[in-house]
Amino acid sequence: MKKLIALLLAAALSVTVLAGCAGESSQGTTAGNETTQAATQPTTAPQEEAGKAPKYVFLFIGDGMSYPQIQATSDYLGALTDEDYWQAAPSLDDNGGAILDGPQYLNFMGFAAAGSAVTYDSNSFCPDSASTATSIATGHKTYSGTIGVDETASQEYATIAEQLKAQKGWEIGIISSVTINHATPAAFYAHQASRNDYYEIGLDLIDSGFDYFAGAGFSKPTGPDGDQTDLYQLVEEAGYTVARTQAEVEGITADTEKVFIVDEYVASDAAFNYEIDRTEDMLSLADYVQKGIEVLENDNGFFMMCEGGKIDWACHANDAASSIHDTMALADAVQVAMDFAAEHPEETLILVTGDHETGGMTIGFAGTDYDTYLDLLENQKVSFTKFDTDYVAAYKENKTSFADVMKDVTELFGLKLEGEEGDKLVLTDYELEQLQAAYEKSINGTAASEYEQEETILYGGYEPLTVTITHIINNKSGISFTSYSHTGLPVAVFADGVGAEVFNGYYDNTDIYNKLAKMLEIA
Repeated sequence: MKKLIALLLAAALSVTVLAGCAGESSQGTTAGNETTQAATQPTTAPQEEAGKAPKYVFLFIGDGMSYPQIQATSDYLGALTDEDYWQAAPSLDDNGGAILDGPQYLNFMGFAAAGSAVTYDSNSFCPDSASTATSIATGHKTYSGTIGVDETASQEYATIAEQLKAQKGWEIGIISSVTINHATPAAFYAHQASRNDYYEIGLDLIDSGFDYFAGAGFSKPTGPDGDQTDLYQLVEEAGYTVARTQAEVEGITADTEKVFIVDEYVASDAAFNYEIDRTEDMLSLADYVQKGIEVLENDNGFFMMCEGGKIDWACHANDAASSIHDTMALADAVQVAMDFAAEHPEETLILVTGDHETGGMTIGFAGTDYDTYLDLLENQKVSFTKFDTDYVAAYKENKTSFADVMKDVTELFGLKLEGEEGDKLVLTDYELEQLQAAYEKSINGTAASEYEQEETILYGGYEPLTVTITHIINNKSGISFTSYSHTGLPVAVFADGVGAEVFNGYYDNTDIYNKLAKMLEIA
């Protein structure tokens, strides 16, 4: 994994970051898109007079990533005292003497500007990725589940990417660690009433004419019934070079006109492997950003949106360790853009934000009082998905004993039945009872409770054994979750480079688009 540059001024900037909230039918570009918000939506204070506009714009979206995910990642790596990732800021006593090491910060937490964006949509304070990404991409609110159109699905909203392509001739790149016709990437090129219309969204992708796509390929490439022309065939017919192996990716150069990359090692959940499961032979999110720059760079300008999509998926499953590792992977991808910006300091703008928060993640758990032991998460070696597919499936088939299951749990998560006094990874009687009940539920189908509501709260529809293991290791470390769904928390917006200062403050997520549109003089 590419190392992140430690930033000496991040500690001071973090105060601003974490306290900032105080201070279906047709495709293609729609002409005449209105960029002014409805009067019922929050608006920002007037922006400063527009200065020099950037020529290269990077927008990184951590799906499901808000302050808890960012800070948990920072604190986790700080607990490991990994100086390759961090710059510790010493705290001072009243006489100016250093008394302890202060907190640690991710690279983008040291950006020049930091703001907060509220995320509600037209029908929910706990919105989904379709509507929130639409707000970021178009400057308009819509219903949850809707992509690039209004609440009636009768009006299309042009996206920032479509407008930059049509009005300025910029090259456009869209990257995601999940399927490329998933909600967040789709919001930058598609116009559909439902995010589940994967085939129609795929057709919109082709019609967009964008220059670079990279991700885990298409969901439902032959339609919901499998009887429509394969989207991959249509992509090739539209002139895209399709790369499916690392060797083919390496063969793509700046001279390759239109590129569509499908990750070679798509996981069982039809997305990139979680970063915690990724091996050295697998390309990273950062690698796809680097290749995107190679394809897109030109003297006129480019816009690149890169989504870290599995932060959200991990938090849905309450898997803190996997979420943290995928947040680290997003930061690695941001570092590639930072390296590019260092070579083009007067021409580049980098934005890092989230679409919404997922899981109600908190740093703090009732069972540990005021203490956290985030380094315990280092004992988790696999994601919940890999444990489900590579282990739990076999347990069910073989009716594996609890004692044998515990051997794997100890190896892969560090949790154990006995150990030395003070070993925080030893299961308490209460935790052991929880784990045994989840084992019976997963392996033998035994009901954990007579109350359906209790089972929903306990397991959230996930594999009982696996989610209970992650809950226990989370809680022992001092992390907890309140939900298996999205929440209504605002998201952070970090900005660095040309025009970054306009992203300071507290504003609506539609204003991310509005600020960019004004800066780039598009309408």
